[in-house]
Amino acid sequence: MPDLFPRSPDLDQQIECVSREIGMRQRVYPGWVKAGRMSQTKADHEIAAMQAVLTTLQSIKPQETTP
Repeated sequence: MPDLFPRSPDLDQQIECVSREIGMRQRVYPGWVKAGRMSQTKADHEIAAMQAVLTTLQSIKPQETTP
C-alpha cells in the first residue's frame, strides 16, 4: 500500500527544488509577460518571493564545518 504521507524532503532537497523553480520562472515568465498572460510587476514579485524562500531555507541550513 502506498504511503499516504510520504516523508518530507530534507532541507537540501528543498533548497534544490526552490532553486529549480526560480530558474523555471526566470525562463518562462518573460514569455508569459510578452504574451500578456502575466504583468511584469507580478512576474518580478513572484520571482522575488521565491528568491526570499530560498534565502530563508539557506539561512536555516546548518553550516558545514571542515576539519
